[in-house]
Order: sequence, then structure tokens, then C-alpha cells
Amino acid sequence: MSATTIDAEPAMVRVWDPLVRVFHWTVATGCILNLTIFEHAHDLHRWIGYTVAGALAVRVVWGFVGTHHARFVNFVPGPARLRAYLTALTRGREPRYLGHNPAGAVMMVALMGLIAGLGLTGYMMGTDAYWGIGWVEELHEGLANSLMVLALFHAAAAIFESWRHRENLVWSMVTGRKRAE
Repeated sequence: MSATTIDAEPAMVRVWDPLVRVFHWTVATGCILNLTIFEHAHDLHRWIGYTVAGALAVRVVWGFVGTHHARFVNFVPGPARLRAYLTALTRGREPRYLGHNPAGAVMMVALMGLIAGLGLTGYMMGTDAYWGIGWVEELHEGLANSLMVLALFHAAAAIFESWRHRENLVWSMVTGRKRAE
């Protein structure tokens, strides 16, 4: 068999650096554990929350000084770019992005905001000033429920986009690599 008859593997390019991938899986694991198994295990829940909050702090800094696809300036869209992407998406003509697509970028920022809110309200609940204050606990629970809904939507969107563009986005968040443009 000649080399011209063998299908070549598509060229791959590194997109997600190790820090982005560790952040993603730390947050995913921590949130799953805290929303399910350790929801009422106060000490473990608190330490997992601190770990996720610490990972978020590192990721925010990395969003300003990190690699190309990690920098907020390179993927957070303005309203016009988001609107154009969503219009193309509803028509089944959305372009493939090497990094975050505009909708994914907005989702990422929303998830990060919810995690920050969870970290803050979780910390507040452990202080003397806010211990046992109902609205803080209710806000924390509401943020957790919102995070769960958005995370499920995020996972479904990743599966949908994987199908639409014929590439495994979940695996790319493990390896850091995606098919070259």
C-alpha cells in the first residue's frame, strides 16, 4: 500500500495549556463533589470550596498573563460578535473556533462568576458576622443550583458542538489538542 492511499491523521495543534486543563477538571470535580457527595459534609465541603476558589483565582490571573487561548482578551466577545455567532448557530452555520466560541466564552465567564459568588458566600457563612444568616445561605444555595444548571447546559453544548464539528471537545480538554484549522 502506498503512502498516498493511507488516510493521514489530521494535524493537531495545542490549544489548552496545562493550567487551563487543570483548572477545568479541578472545578468540575470540586463542584460535582460539593453538589452531590459532600453537600452536607461541612469540613470537606469547605476545603473543596477553598480549592475551587483558589483555582479560580489562579485562572483569573492566567486570563490576563497566560497563553494565547487562555487570555480573556482573545476570546471574550462583545455583544455584536456574540449576536452574530448565535444567529449563525440558529441557522446551523456557526463557524468552528480553535479556542472558545463566543457562546462558550460567555458561558465560561458566567460559570466563573457563579464560582466566585459561591466562594464568597461560602466564606461568609463561616464568619461570625454571617453565621446562620438566612439570606447568605439561600444565596449560596441559589448560586449552587444555578451553577449546576449552567454546568449541565455547558456539558450538553460541548457534546452538541463535538457532534456538529466532528471533534471530541471533552478529549481536547484532556489532551490540550484540537484539530488544526
